[in-house]
Amino acid sequence: MASALDLTPRTSARGVGSNADTIPPVFGYTAAGSAFERATRPDYFGWLEHVRAAAGCTRPIRLAGQLLTVDASTGRVLEQRHTDAMPDAAIYTACGNRRATVCPSCAQTYQRDAFQLLRAGLVGGKGVPESVASQPAVFVTFTAPSFGTVHSRVVKRHTCTNRKRCDCRAEPCHARRATDPTAGLCPHGRPAVCWARHEAGDAVLGRPLCLDCYDHDHQVVWNLFSGELWHRTKQAAQRHLAKLARQRGIPRVEVVTASGKTRKVAPVRLSPGKVAELQARAAVHFHAIARLDGVNPDDPDAIVPPPAGFTVDDLIDAFQTAAAQIAFHTPPHPDKPQGWPIAWGDPSKGLDIRPISSGAAGEVTDGMVAGYLAKYATKSTEATGHTSTRLTADTIGDYADPDGDHTARLIDACWRIGRPTGTPQPLSDRPRETRPRPGFVDRWKCPDCGTHTRYAACPTCTAARQAALDTQSVSALTANPYARLRRWAHMLGYGGHFLTKGRHYSVTFQLLRDTRVAFRRHEDQAHEHTPAGGPPVDHVDGETTLIVGTLTFAGVGWHTSGDALLANTAAAMARERRTTGREELAHELGTTSTTMPTAA
Repeated sequence: MASALDLTPRTSARGVGSNADTIPPVFGYTAAGSAFERATRPDYFGWLEHVRAAAGCTRPIRLAGQLLTVDASTGRVLEQRHTDAMPDAAIYTACGNRRATVCPSCAQTYQRDAFQLLRAGLVGGKGVPESVASQPAVFVTFTAPSFGTVHSRVVKRHTCTNRKRCDCRAEPCHARRATDPTAGLCPHGRPAVCWARHEAGDAVLGRPLCLDCYDHDHQVVWNLFSGELWHRTKQAAQRHLAKLARQRGIPRVEVVTASGKTRKVAPVRLSPGKVAELQARAAVHFHAIARLDGVNPDDPDAIVPPPAGFTVDDLIDAFQTAAAQIAFHTPPHPDKPQGWPIAWGDPSKGLDIRPISSGAAGEVTDGMVAGYLAKYATKSTEATGHTSTRLTADTIGDYADPDGDHTARLIDACWRIGRPTGTPQPLSDRPRETRPRPGFVDRWKCPDCGTHTRYAACPTCTAARQAALDTQSVSALTANPYARLRRWAHMLGYGGHFLTKGRHYSVTFQLLRDTRVAFRRHEDQAHEHTPAGGPPVDHVDGETTLIVGTLTFAGVGWHTSGDALLANTAAAMARERRTTGREELAHELGTTSTTMPTAA
């Protein structure tokens, strides 16, 4: 007999599990069985409301402990609650993971926050003045240099209307004329040409034509130092703009620092925001927004327009000059005494700069740029075909292979180059005489601390030495700049943040989250909500009570697969209602729903 009721009542949209059959399942063995058992409990509706904040999360965090309601003026405890009296004896909170492959629901929230953060720096709002819409801004793409020939898809002329589903005819991958001396075979005897016209989703895209010819070592080192390259490029562009101001006779501005001292700074300031993306070949490239600001001597943190005469052309020229000039060599390494060169790719191919226009007009608009960068902020190494958590000495063998595929060789290069250098020989590699009985050797003197012992490893210095060899401590990172490669081997060498911005570019993620908390706290009350940039969450609307929690970590994930099914079903219905509402609102305003994600 089929039920006429939804698994999640009091919802208007249909979703996963709606009107499911109620044939008695085998309880405790299937998701449907445990879901049916949960849905038939008297406290089901209370549980559903209790988990609403983390309903869509794949692996929510469970917290246990006490919640105290305290009078802010007197400090008197007005109410005391314990999680033991709540459903499942725990409070559920979303994991907050930004990666869409780990938790789609939390990644969607992060993506919408990123969109609002990036777009506010271009058009204003959320505490950013609307005058930024008229300031010069550019969208810049920096690409890594070539480390070897890879399969690619090049379309010289697009005739499609949707690039995501592009089916245009591509050029041959790597065609060579018969008279070309580079045609034929590579030094390793493999074909150095590819006449295939690859489709958009071809798995071979980004893979080297010859794995032995490809410089995997250089690529992982470049990924490791790409953040430093971006930092130096940003500084060089700022210096170029300051030089232009000096040539045009614009004086420097005197500002007062936090310590009370007065110093002179350039009258123009670069406010950037960037997103890092791993290409199919596993090399990092950066998409950046750069806005040109002025400096207010009375309020250095204020966002003001640049001096008259500065245009978007000056901003483009600054980045072109910086990208062409900035290059450096990494510190020496036993495998490469002279270090590896770190620079951007060919300026004609590896640098793309486009002006950003506000509104619907223009080739690149603020909504397009913010949406494009927010999309990549939730991605990681999926484009390379590799996904894993942090690798250790126990798990590295499952992923690294010097004779394996492209990704396996990159991970092997990270682990090999990031090995400890300039440290004492590991105890496991030291020669020992034949042991007279299990666990003991002939008496010997430790060459490091002078301890005389019959143990195979010196008991005095084993722990400290092995910790320096196997972990990435501050001293180890200072002594060996390549040590971070092992820590970030699962990211193929890149250990930076995927979304960063300048301090003056826009608001922060924390402000957006606090605003969302304040909105949800008062969404059932009929009064004005706290705007973005208002007072802190715990002190809105003149509240006289505070909620103090003494919560501890109780676990991760749902108790049963049935709980996950019910919670995710309710969250899917709520997302569908929000999506429908945004589409209707966008239709009324005459815009597209893709340019209107919300943070709340």
